Amino acid sequence: MCTNSIRNQECVTWRTLNGLRLVALTPAEDEDQLLSAVWSGDVRKVRNILMREKTPRDLLTADAEGWTAIHEAGYYGQAECLKLLLTAVPEMINTRTQKHQTPLILAVSREHFLCVQYLLEKGANPGIPTITNETPLYEACATRNARMVRLLVRNGADVNQKCLDGWTALHEAVSQNHVEICEVLVEHGAEISSRNIYGVTPLFLAAQCGCLEPLRFLIRNGADVNSEAKDGATPLYEACRNDHSDVVGFLLSHSVDANRPGKDGLLPLHIAAKHGNDGIVSKLIPITSMTEIQRSGVSPVHLSAESDEDQALEILIHAGFDVNFLLAPERSCMYEDRRVSPLYFAVNNRNLEAASMLLDAGADPNLDPFNVLLLAVRHGHVRMATLLLEHGANVNASLPTQPSTFPACVMLSVRNIAMVKCLMDHGCDAVACFQCEYGAEDHPTHTGSELETRPCLQFCEMISARSVCHCTGPVVNLLLDYVVHVKLCSRLKKLLESDDSWMHVKDKTMLPQSLLQLCRVRIRQFVGIKRLKCIRNLPGRLIRFLNHDVQCEDIL
Repeated sequence: MCTNSIRNQECVTWRTLNGLRLVALTPAEDEDQLLSAVWSGDVRKVRNILMREKTPRDLLTADAEGWTAIHEAGYYGQAECLKLLLTAVPEMINTRTQKHQTPLILAVSREHFLCVQYLLEKGANPGIPTITNETPLYEACATRNARMVRLLVRNGADVNQKCLDGWTALHEAVSQNHVEICEVLVEHGAEISSRNIYGVTPLFLAAQCGCLEPLRFLIRNGADVNSEAKDGATPLYEACRNDHSDVVGFLLSHSVDANRPGKDGLLPLHIAAKHGNDGIVSKLIPITSMTEIQRSGVSPVHLSAESDEDQALEILIHAGFDVNFLLAPERSCMYEDRRVSPLYFAVNNRNLEAASMLLDAGADPNLDPFNVLLLAVRHGHVRMATLLLEHGANVNASLPTQPSTFPACVMLSVRNIAMVKCLMDHGCDAVACFQCEYGAEDHPTHTGSELETRPCLQFCEMISARSVCHCTGPVVNLLLDYVVHVKLCSRLKKLLESDDSWMHVKDKTMLPQSLLQLCRVRIRQFVGIKRLKCIRNLPGRLIRFLNHDVQCEDIL
């Protein structure tokens, strides 16, 4: 195109081919009239230009991207112009651009059948690949042109030639869900089990993409339904991951192994549960081995809870899967908190519905090293905490990383007075918050780092931290409603003396408590929280009083 000698050029059109940006320029001089004629399909003008040149090849010089007028004719489908050009310079039939594109592959990619037919008749090589090893046959498959595929294979195109990533034309035909092209390729010798650089076969690809008809065709022709990719994944594994229920059903009807794990140790049922493919989960449950699930070290229940797939979780629970199945140590250690139960995943995701399903099915809320109640408290999720407490969560659980003389849930909830009340209502040990080894004596001063390394943290030490000391008044005032005959240590007194609630708190600790308050605390201690929740034959007002929903002064 002699672009270096063109003056006063203007860009008139952009075209894209396989991600390449190609510019067509308005010819400005005689030497570019050939290009203009080719683009417009002016056969007479092309003939005249070629006839007045002693050496026509001089007109067919390449532009910066390696394109010649022959490439342009193939790309734009100007078959008559192409014939004239190749008659003048037949030796240029396989000329390549900078991207190694021949006139043939350009014509194929644009589906110009007559140009392709002529080029092949004149000896164009169908095996010359682009710089990424894509062949004309691969391009014909990519454009879903069965007629073009037949033309190419009849003219010697290699059906097993691979692209840069190892894909063959059959891989591409499968990915395009074009069974007719698959049939043509196999008839001409395409390898059914050819693998790309990732070990992916055409059948694996059909399962991955949900291409049922090519899958049927490949299985009829002997493809292995249990073939594995390099990462250990199987066709069934991929169909489950991508929710191709019809493909899963067909594979299962052809004796696919539903208990073959991938390299990650997960079974197809694990993958279906993780991705919430409910119909597939139901199909796989009856044929999945519980022994293999145990060997994997993780239950599908864990994965559905982790991914917030509530429907899949419900199906698994109704099918009888153990809601207290614990992660194997090698899987638990993948998580910093060393979680082990399915319930932990639901609580961590703040998924109240999933947590409720698991608890109603018998999930134990006290299995994890970091108790799930502490997790809910840390999240500030009062409804979740209430649900867990009603199902037996240990309200006085301790932090594995920070031993304390008082319940860890109090430490995590001091900024949330509603949460503190919820915990106290469900039997949290409020008395432990007032037990101090120093009592009325002066407390030693500890730095933040010293507090963290103390063998057992006290409530007064925790609440005096700068980040939470402003909560001391409301929290202590509330705690005092759940205890009798406690004394404030010197540190708590010092903190409270500057608080607006000090006078009220002081009265609660210094003055004799009312008989009603003493009775309420003693009854709760004697009956116990669980039994208290079951009492139904007492007057409603009295029950509300015992549950701290009514204050002493309001009961009179």
